[in-house]
Amino acid sequence: MTTPHQSLGPLEHYYDSVPRAAARAEDFGPLTLFVREGPGWPYYARPALGWQGPAATAEDVGRVRARQRELGVPEAFEWVAEVTPGLREAVEASGLRVHEHPLMVRDTDVALPAPHPLVRVLGPDDPFLGSALAVPHLAFAAPGTAVGEAGPAELAAETAARAGDVPDAADRIRAGRTVLAAAIEDGVALCSGMHLPVGPVTEVAGVGTLPSARRRGLGLAVTAALVADAEAGGAGTVFLSAGDDDVARMYGRLGFRRVATALIAEPADQG
Repeated sequence: MTTPHQSLGPLEHYYDSVPRAAARAEDFGPLTLFVREGPGWPYYARPALGWQGPAATAEDVGRVRARQRELGVPEAFEWVAEVTPGLREAVEASGLRVHEHPLMVRDTDVALPAPHPLVRVLGPDDPFLGSALAVPHLAFAAPGTAVGEAGPAELAAETAARAGDVPDAADRIRAGRTVLAAAIEDGVALCSGMHLPVGPVTEVAGVGTLPSARRRGLGLAVTAALVADAEAGGAGTVFLSAGDDDVARMYGRLGFRRVATALIAEPADQG
């Protein structure tokens, strides 16, 4: 039976590699700031891969935050607690709030459920690409798993507002840097998510369900479709960060097992 990875090294290399296709890296000694060039989700700062010098201090974090403010990007930091354990103290001393998320790797010996009839992988010219890109924004604006108010009307408005994201996403899909899956019903993308392959490692990310369509198992179905696509394409490591322990238990049904803790830091008024 495949067991959770004993080393987090492949994930660290992944975290450093994946932003570089769409962002420039700015060096701050023990920290690297990734700045997205073009539309899409903004990136973050994280520990510099292979750094052998002194650990990051609150002053180092402060320099990065000042640069993020200068650039007009979120003051966000992401890292793995077990790999860089001292960073949390420095980040919190700078005034940021830290959130913990289960970091999970899939056991490939666990069978996936049968494909869901509403779920498919979207190509770069799919007519639902725009709404599939928009739906996670509504999902993350109303966190949790309870059924919410935002529905098709709100999704239509969000899709129109984010129409400029579509060409870049289509290019990433054509280049094989992004795989997007969605649950489509009655002309609406009710849930979507993506995986982002780099060599033999890929991360499932951005899985979100339209709040009015929650409690139907669509998030799990979209995740299963992404995992199936990744493994069919040769991925040996498929991982994700769960929102909380309840969500982690859901992903456990697909063979994901907790191997570490992903930490995300942001200003308290953004948390």
